[in-house]
Amino acid sequence: MKIGFIGLGIMGKPMAKNLLKAGYELNVYDVNKTAVAEVVASGAKEASSSREAASHVDVVITMLPNSPHVKDVVLGAGGVVEGIGAGTILVDMSSIAPLVSKEVSAELEKHGVVMLDAPVSGGEPKAIEGTLAIMVGGPADAFAKVESLLGVLGASVTHVGDIGSGNMAKLANQIMVASNIAGMSEALVLASKAGVDPSVVYQAVRAGLAGSTVLDAKAPMVLAGNFKPGFRIELHIKDLQNALDTAEQLEVPTPMSTAIIGMMRELQQDGKGGDDHGGLIQYYEKVSHITARAK
Repeated sequence: MKIGFIGLGIMGKPMAKNLLKAGYELNVYDVNKTAVAEVVASGAKEASSSREAASHVDVVITMLPNSPHVKDVVLGAGGVVEGIGAGTILVDMSSIAPLVSKEVSAELEKHGVVMLDAPVSGGEPKAIEGTLAIMVGGPADAFAKVESLLGVLGASVTHVGDIGSGNMAKLANQIMVASNIAGMSEALVLASKAGVDPSVVYQAVRAGLAGSTVLDAKAPMVLAGNFKPGFRIELHIKDLQNALDTAEQLEVPTPMSTAIIGMMRELQQDGKGGDDHGGLIQYYEKVSHITARAK
């Protein structure tokens, strides 16, 4: 199977490499030529544009930052729609607004192209491991054709429903992850302020009901003061804004998400938008005048 892969950022680059290791043939494109060169060195072929990457392939995968990027890369001048052939499947693995997934899908359908929205969760570590959680929306028959391909990238691949439902599941995921990180941050800063070693608190609670994948992934990082991005605060802001916009359309209250996005935006204003989203703890540290680190 030949794949056109567009978007070689923090997530896309290791995902493309995993597909190459599994024996897939890749045409890759990104505006970051350094990232392209690295993936080409692993066995991919370089395309000169999104249009070229999408030409003469069986599947096109896009992994892009946000809704406007997907619309431009897929439907814009020199984009996927100009090169992709009828019968090809486009798998958009970006995290974007569900309504945009539906809009792009409707345009591609006019050209005989089926689209799946298949956002992922797990950050850079799981992208490297090939153990992402992948949530897929779109026609079941198209999903069946790419399920084994997606299995190279993820430990779990779930068909959620119609187009847009993959991104709806991702928005739900991002609300839960943000809430977990905020709760962890609040708790560890509280313990530190009370004079209790936050690393001991983490060990004490991780095997109980408070234990979670988020806690085990983020607590060791923040307790070491490591905010190297696996998933940047600025990208989590994007996802939460998509969730808030969707919730407003559906008239669903979002008090927690509203509070957390406010904290993240304050950190972004402080120049920390490129930090890992576990860096949310820095908001609590700033207002509490204490640093929560392992002793």
